[in-house]
Amino acid sequence: MSSLPPLNALRAFDAAGRHLNFRIAAEELGVTQGAVAQQVRLLEDHLAVPLFERLPKGLAFTAAGRGFHGRVASAFAELREATRSLRPEAGKVLISVTPTFAAKWLIPNLPAFSECHPDIDLRILATERVSSFHGDGVDLAIRQGAPPFGAAVEARLLFAHELVAVAAPTLVGGQQLPLAPGALARMPKLHDAHDAWPAFLARLGVRDGGTRGLRLSQTALAIDAAISGQGVALVGRVLAARDIAAGHLVQVCETRLTGRTGFFLLALKGNRNRDADRVADWLLSATGAER
Repeated sequence: MSSLPPLNALRAFDAAGRHLNFRIAAEELGVTQGAVAQQVRLLEDHLAVPLFERLPKGLAFTAAGRGFHGRVASAFAELREATRSLRPEAGKVLISVTPTFAAKWLIPNLPAFSECHPDIDLRILATERVSSFHGDGVDLAIRQGAPPFGAAVEARLLFAHELVAVAAPTLVGGQQLPLAPGALARMPKLHDAHDAWPAFLARLGVRDGGTRGLRLSQTALAIDAAISGQGVALVGRVLAARDIAAGHLVQVCETRLTGRTGFFLLALKGNRNRDADRVADWLLSATGAER
């Protein structure tokens, strides 16, 4: 560390280099013009390299000064960003959710959230990847799974993962609902990454019919494919509730399959972000109303 130049000298050099003027740099730093000039001379003496050419109407970089300033400016920018990340912006809450939860529950409910909390800037990180509270700056996360999620994480259940079979009314046509197990087995199936059709049909006493059909990587895609009439999807009841209520989908049989996982709200223990607590309270209330 003893080989590093003094920090105040680097700050003065950074400001003088951005403005190429000692007076304007002094105004930015809240010191006198002479103090800036003295700090720059101190830096040049420390490095034994001239950094500026002093001109009648300002400054000009030497070749060495131009290259050094670029790296010093980058270092200060990195320090400012690192400091900013440790000081959460007032009213900003970053929540990490799966793309399906974002598309089928969170985004449709955002108007209600904004009405309750117009002062909170809710930012959504939609990803299948498990986000890092520290590395990604995430305040809250919603994930499908089962505890434990880690010793440092507080997990609260939003809703159980209860699967229902849904299809577009046009696909069902004039068939009477609920469909008989045999009729359901003959219909085209839409599969997502959870691949729960075999277990669901086994519950109905159907041994075949659960392996063929269109396969999609996300539940949201399976719901959209069902809405377009491409088959019957087996999806979380809460995730399909809005489309069922709107008449885009119908539940084709009464059987429900409750999985061993649920949707959990995750936060670091000891979190002191009051706005994140307000978002968490709203999520618990909003999803609780649907259980």
